Amino acid sequence: MKEYKMSLIAGSILTISPSLAGIVLWNRLPEKIATHFDQHNLANGWSSKPEAVFGIPFLLLLVHLLCVIATANDPKRKNINRRIFNMILWLVPMVSVITCMSIYALALGMDIDIGMVVNIMVGIMFIVLGNYTHKVKQNYTVGIKLPWTLHSEENWNRTHRMAGWVLIVSGVLFLINSMLLKTEVVLVVVLMAVFMPMIYSFILYKKGI
Repeated sequence: MKEYKMSLIAGSILTISPSLAGIVLWNRLPEKIATHFDQHNLANGWSSKPEAVFGIPFLLLLVHLLCVIATANDPKRKNINRRIFNMILWLVPMVSVITCMSIYALALGMDIDIGMVVNIMVGIMFIVLGNYTHKVKQNYTVGIKLPWTLHSEENWNRTHRMAGWVLIVSGVLFLINSMLLKTEVVLVVVLMAVFMPMIYSFILYKKGI
């Protein structure tokens, strides 16, 4: 962790930076802020101003720290290469900034299509994850942790190579859906990304791999 100390500090500051922006914008923000939206980009959930400005960033900071601490203390952490660990250090901070600033923009009356923003953000995340997934070696924190993948290194490697392509295709579909904004597409893509690698891994296991 010592060599990643500055990245951890910088990432943590970036994660809560929307709170600083919220303080600057405090007098311009409404007392109730929309923080949840349906498939038609209509708000269907609201939070108080303190909850939106402080609650969301600090909740994401907690998630960020838990992810980093769990990864850093993985018994097989030597199998988690530098690029993957850097991705873990910066993933939640970027999500925090994009999500919170989009919420502020909507609260201030700007014309933001939150559905498009979410689909683009998730699409890019999936493509990035897909490009790194096949490089993940056996560990207990990062990757597809099933009884069969943890039992067999070959099963792990084959499953993650396949999962990498599934994530990349899923990411492209999310980017396409940023223009279509179809809930059905999101559901199908998420199910595909979750279950295809699991089923493939189980088939390999039944073949003795």
